[in-house]
Amino acid sequence: MRIALLTYSTKPRGGVVHTLNLAEALSRAGADVTVWSLARGGDVGFFREVGHGVRTELVRFEPIDSETVGERILRSIRLLRNAFQEESYDIVHAQDCISANAVGRCIRTIHHLDQFTTPELIACHERAITTPYARICVSAAVAEEVRQGWGFDATVIPNGVDSAKFAAAAGADPVAVQKRSAWQSKLGRYVLAVGGIEPRKGSIDLLDAFAQLSPHVPDLTLVFAGGETLFDYRDYRARFEQRAADLGIQPIVLGAVADDELPALVAGAAVLPFFSTKEGFGLAAMEALAAGVPVVARDLPVLREVFGDAVDYVAEIDDMATALRGALQPDPSRQQRGRALAERFSWDDAAAAHLQFYAASVAIH
Repeated sequence: MRIALLTYSTKPRGGVVHTLNLAEALSRAGADVTVWSLARGGDVGFFREVGHGVRTELVRFEPIDSETVGERILRSIRLLRNAFQEESYDIVHAQDCISANAVGRCIRTIHHLDQFTTPELIACHERAITTPYARICVSAAVAEEVRQGWGFDATVIPNGVDSAKFAAAAGADPVAVQKRSAWQSKLGRYVLAVGGIEPRKGSIDLLDAFAQLSPHVPDLTLVFAGGETLFDYRDYRARFEQRAADLGIQPIVLGAVADDELPALVAGAAVLPFFSTKEGFGLAAMEALAAGVPVVARDLPVLREVFGDAVDYVAEIDDMATALRGALQPDPSRQQRGRALAERFSWDDAAAAHLQFYAASVAIH
C-alpha cells in the first residue's frame, strides 16, 4: 500500500511529531510511506531524521514579510497543491487543515478543533472537516465534537507515545543522568511548559498560577519550550511579556529544543503544567508521564478521557497554583500510574489501526 501523509510544517509541533512517528510505524509494518510537507525558512529536512525507509517530499516555502496570515494560508495551500502528486498513492492522509485543503480526495486526522478569526483560516478549517471522504480523531471527545458540530462519524485512533525514549531519559544510565543534570544546572529546579507561548496553550494562565506558587517555592524557575507555528501570535506574546513584567516573573523561553535534547529536558522537570484550552490528546503530557514527571492539567473532557487518574485536574488559577505545589511532593503511586498509562499507547498499535482503517476505506471508496 502506497501512503502519503501530509503536514504543513517541518517543525516539532504535535501534529508533525504524530505524522513522523506514524509514518515510521507504518513503514515498519510494511507500507510504502512518503511524508509531504512545506519547508519554511530554508529548511531542508524535518526537525529530526526520519527513518525506517520513509521518504520525504518537501515543498519550498519562502517567507514574505508583507504577507498577512490569510495570504500566507492561501499561498501554503496553493504551493502544496501544485507540488503534490495524488495519483502516486493509494491513500492520501492529511494531518491538518492546510494539507487537507491542498489535496483532492483524502482521509483527514482531526487532532483538535480550533476557533479562528481570520476569514481564510475559518474557511480552511471548515473545508478540512467537510470535504475529506473519511475522518480520524485521536480521542473520543474530539470525535464527539465533530459529530455534534458537523454530523460526521469519525473513527478514533489514539496517538502513540515513545514511552521507552522518555523513560530512558529519566533512568540511571550515566549518559541520561548527565543530560538531565546539564539542563538542571542551566535552569535550576524548573516547571516546564511544552508547546510555546500561545492562546490555546493557556500560557498567561500559567504565569498567573506561577506567580501564586513562586513565594512558597522561591527556588523554582518557569520554563517554556517549543512553539514553532504558522500563526501570528505576536499580540498574545506581547500581552504575555507585559503580564510577566507586571507579576515580576522572568520565565526562561527556550524556543524549539533539539529532538535529542527534549527527553532529558522533560525528564529533568519538577512538574509539567498542561493548561491548554483545546487539545486532541495531549502528547507532551503523555511524554512527561513516561518520564515519571507529574502533570497538572486543565480540567477538559478530552484530558480526563485520555489521562484518567494519572494527572491532577484544575480549572481556576488558584487551584492551578495549589496543584502545582502539591505535585512537587514525591508520589511513587502517582508516578507508577503515569508510566503505566504511557506504556499503553504505542505507535505500532496506532499504525496497525490505521492500516485496518485504510484497507476498509479503499474497499468502500
